[in-house]
Amino acid sequence: MGKQSPSDHQLIYGIHSLEEAILSGKEFERIYIQKEAQSDQLSALKEEIRKRRLPVHQVPIHKLNRLCRKNHQGVVAFLAIVPNVSVSEVVARAFEAGEDPRILILDRVTDVRNMGAIARSAVAFGIHGLVIPFKGSAMIHADAVKASSGALMKLPVCRVGSLRATVQDLKDSGLSVIGLTEKTDQPLSANQFDGPFALILGNEEEGISDELLQKCTTLARIPISGEIDSLNVSVAASIAMFVSLKS
Repeated sequence: MGKQSPSDHQLIYGIHSLEEAILSGKEFERIYIQKEAQSDQLSALKEEIRKRRLPVHQVPIHKLNRLCRKNHQGVVAFLAIVPNVSVSEVVARAFEAGEDPRILILDRVTDVRNMGAIARSAVAFGIHGLVIPFKGSAMIHADAVKASSGALMKLPVCRVGSLRATVQDLKDSGLSVIGLTEKTDQPLSANQFDGPFALILGNEEEGISDELLQKCTTLARIPISGEIDSLNVSVAASIAMFVSLKS
C-alpha cells in the first residue's frame, strides 16, 4: 500500500460513507455530487445535505473522477481539518474580551499559497477571525495549513454561504467595513482603524465583487508606483493589516 498524503485523511467517497459521516456530526470542507446522477439514495442524501446547510457543489463526473479513482457512486467529500466558527461567535468573543473585533474577509481568493500566507499574517497582526465563502474559495486542506506555517490551526475560520449577508450582519453589529480596492482614490493610510472593523480583499484577478463593494462602509487603496499594476493579494493583505495595527 502506498503512503497516504495528509489530504487523503479528509477524503470520503460513496453514498453510505457520506451518510454515516453526516449523521455522526462531522464537519465538511466540501461535498461534491455528480450533477447528472439520479437515484432514491442520492435524492435522500441531497435532502439531508440541504437540511443541514452543508457546503455542496454539483459537478460533472470527470471532476469526481479526478478527485477519487475508486467507486465513488457520484459522491466525494472532504472533511474539514479546521473547525468552522460562526462570525457572530468571533465578534462576541472579541467584545467580551474588551477588544474591538478585527475581521478579515476574503472574496473568492482561490490560491492555496495566498490563503496560507494571508492566514499567517492575520495571526501576526491580531486579526480575530477569517471569513471565506463556502463556494469559490481555496480549500483549507493540508497544503493550505502547511503554507500558513500552521496559522490556520490558530486563526478562527468562518465559512459562510453569503459574504453579502455576512457583511450586512457585521455592519449591524457596529463594525465598519473597509474594501481594499483600486476603484477608489482614497489611500489606505487615510482610514482610522480605531474601532471594530472588517477588511475585505478580493480575488487575485478581479478584486472585490461589485455587490460587496456596494456594501462597504468605505473603500481604500494602497498607493503604488505606476510601473506596477497591482500587488499580490497576500502582500496587499499584510500591508493593510499592518496599517490597521499601527493606526
